[in-house]
This record gives sequence, structure tokens and C-alpha cells, in this order.
Amino acid sequence: MLVGGGGVSPGGPCWPGGTTPRNPPILGGNLSPQTPPAPQAPPTPGPPLLLAALETVRDPELDEPITSLGFVASCTVSAGGDAQVRLRLPTYFCAPNFAYLMVADAYDAVSALPGVRRVEVVLEDHFASGAINGGVAARAGFARSFDGEAVGELDQLRADFLRKAVMAGTDQVCRPLAATGADPAALLAMTLGDVPTSAALSRLRQRRAELGLPAGDGDPLLIDPATGSRVEAGAVPLHLRKAHLTRVSIEANSGICRGMLRHRYHTRGQGQAPDPAEAPEEDL
Repeated sequence: MLVGGGGVSPGGPCWPGGTTPRNPPILGGNLSPQTPPAPQAPPTPGPPLLLAALETVRDPELDEPITSLGFVASCTVSAGGDAQVRLRLPTYFCAPNFAYLMVADAYDAVSALPGVRRVEVVLEDHFASGAINGGVAARAGFARSFDGEAVGELDQLRADFLRKAVMAGTDQVCRPLAATGADPAALLAMTLGDVPTSAALSRLRQRRAELGLPAGDGDPLLIDPATGSRVEAGAVPLHLRKAHLTRVSIEANSGICRGMLRHRYHTRGQGQAPDPAEAPEEDL
């Protein structure tokens, strides 16, 4: 029987145009939808990725990566994603608040890596290792880790050292400009965008940004690191002297720490930068 001019397939549905598909679907079957593949776990990072993460951790006082300073004794990661980092410091009595910041920051940096399941950061050979290692592992914070001894957390200390880093970075950027003829008035008039690109400028921008200080191209080169406001004209010479003294102080402390670490341990740290004191003398 013809209905509406279309063909009817016995026992089957009527399809547009009166035709039956060559391979009609099976009706009433027991087909199950395909199960999507399970998401793959990210691959376990190797030691180079761990070192790269640790390179973002800085000694708060010296404003240098703990890797280049030689503070990373070892870093390993298992096939299952269990990472262990062992840190060392120049002396047994290094300030525990500085040490805590570095251990906690190392824990956070490695924990953020895809593929890392568990992190253990161990500070070795330090009088407060037990309190620091246990406090960081428990995510207890500095005050609870040193209950009865600490009066608070370390946010203000970190900010104070960042301000010093901004001052030292200002000297690193301004000295080459002054050497090419820029006087204090010219430096005061400059913005960050006026300064030639350099590693020192990038570092200064980063430290200012970490403090929430202006760090864009149109922002002043010379600012008060406590307020972010442009330095007053009459205060520029003193500001530049303070910046230079801050830089010299940090670099001197860095040299002392490197020397003490070198004499305390006779092995190089993971990712340690060449020590200028170990450079061979040129033949005369």
C-alpha cells in the first residue's frame, strides 16, 4: 500500500523520501554508550622541574634563589610523585624565622607542580630543624610552630625584606644610568618605561609588584618603597645613597653566607651558581 507517495518497508519505519536506509539502526538492542577514557594523571616531574620550582624560592634577606646560593642539598621524586627536598644553611644558628620562610616556600613551590602527590622538605643541621620541619609539614604556621616563643606570623618580615630588595634594585638600575650622565633630576623624571630593558629592571619590577607597588611603564623610577609615592625632589640624593648602601649590605651578607656555607659543606648544592671566590686566578 502506498501512503503519500512514499514507500513503506515491511516491518520497518518510513524514512523521508520513501526509502529505507541501507544499514538501518538496530531497534530494541542492548547497546551501551561508550565509556569515556579515564583522565590521565599528569606525569611525575623529574628533578630538573623540582629545581626550577625551587629556583623561585628566595632567601628573604639576601634576595637570591636558594638554588644559586647552594642551600638545596638534594631534591628527589619517586615514580609515584613523592618529592623530598633537603635544605642546608651556612650555620647551625641561622635565624629560624628566615629558615622557616625558605622551608615553607620550598614546600609550596614543589607542591604546586603537576604530578607531585606528596612533599617533604627537610632542613638539615639547624638548631630549630625539628620545630621548622614539623611545623611546615603540619602547615601550622610560624607562630604555632614556635608556640610560646613567636609573637606572630612572618608577613611583615617578608614585606620589610622586599622593601630592602626594592631599594637595592633601584641602585642596580640607577647606577648604569648615572654612569652615562643621568643626574638626580633626570632620574627623578624617569619612568620605568624610560629605562633600557635589563635583568636588573625586570627584577626591580617584580619586587615592586610583589609589594603591590606601581611597576608599570608609566610609573616613576624613584619611589618610596613604603608608600609607593614618587620621591620628593629634595630627597633624591639621600634616597640614592640609601639605595646604594642597601645593595652593598645585601651583597656583603651574600658573600659572607657563601663563604661560611663553602667551609661548612664541601659539596656543591643542587643548582648552585659558581662561587666568585672559587674562580681560578688568571695567569699573569
